[in-house]
Amino acid sequence: MGLLDRFRRGGGMSRGGPTGSTVRAADSADATYLRDWATSRPGVEGFVEPRTTVSEVTLLLVARDGEWTRRRVPSVPWAHDFCNRLGLPSYDAAVVGIPQRMRDYNRRQKEAKAPNPFSSPPPSA
Repeated sequence: MGLLDRFRRGGGMSRGGPTGSTVRAADSADATYLRDWATSRPGVEGFVEPRTTVSEVTLLLVARDGEWTRRRVPSVPWAHDFCNRLGLPSYDAAVVGIPQRMRDYNRRQKEAKAPNPFSSPPPSA
């Protein structure tokens, strides 16, 4: 069996991974985590990210303050239905993009962790 035969028959690709790598599928633990996360934060919106060559469909949840989480989901319709059941607005990330408040949150987190190179070290005891 040649390399191209494996791709023609769908063999050699686990869950659609073009390099033959295994891509973990979404499971009920992901759905439980997403539900718990979304219901414990204010102003959550869902951004459905399409399948790519390196990942399955994902649901990005972004809270009002920009805090976010992302998990694999079974499909695009599943993600929108999930958000609808929780009363969350949902958007196609490929169309509307990622919200600025998420990028701002990431920047704030990075700045809080990074030491200031211009400050002097604390005095030794």
